[in-house]
Amino acid sequence: MTRIIAGAWGGRRLAVPPRGTRPTTDRVREAVFSRLDHGDHLRGARVLDLFAGSGALGLEAVSRGAAHATLVEADARAVSVLRGNVRDLGGAASATVVKERVRPFLSRPGDAFDVILLDPPYDIPREDLTAVLESAAQRLAPDGVMVLEWSTRAGEAPWPRTLEGVASKAYGETAIHYAMRLDPDPDGGSVEA
Repeated sequence: MTRIIAGAWGGRRLAVPPRGTRPTTDRVREAVFSRLDHGDHLRGARVLDLFAGSGALGLEAVSRGAAHATLVEADARAVSVLRGNVRDLGGAASATVVKERVRPFLSRPGDAFDVILLDPPYDIPREDLTAVLESAAQRLAPDGVMVLEWSTRAGEAPWPRTLEGVASKAYGETAIHYAMRLDPDPDGGSVEA
């Protein structure tokens, strides 16, 4: 079991799929959401949680003030657990579960998101992750932030040209990478996550 750390659902437990996923630790989740809170990225945000697993990242975002989270997961067992977590939290109005592989989901036109959270399997081939990040970047709102959780062994995040990596931090075997859209301002100002 894992839990929601803070916000409206703070302290509530989340079931995790029996195998095949790697839930984000409380320590890493707290670091991610402290940074997002500090940058005022969550209040009223539309959040996309890719490779959602138990939904801990997307549901934490809603608990802390995001307006809505779309949780995308392909594994049937994980989706069952994820739907149960949304139901148990009473979050049906603020969280949508999508059972689909990430790349086909991103290939369709759709809404832009203020925060995109990605927690792919650590063994995802780099070229596959690069393709996912390129597609996800097209769904990121102009002032949005993208957060990638990936293995420290994998090196730097393969951000597409439309995004700028603004920070990275390692937590043991896990690295968290943050990116934002490149500033369209011709004067070249930069935005911080």
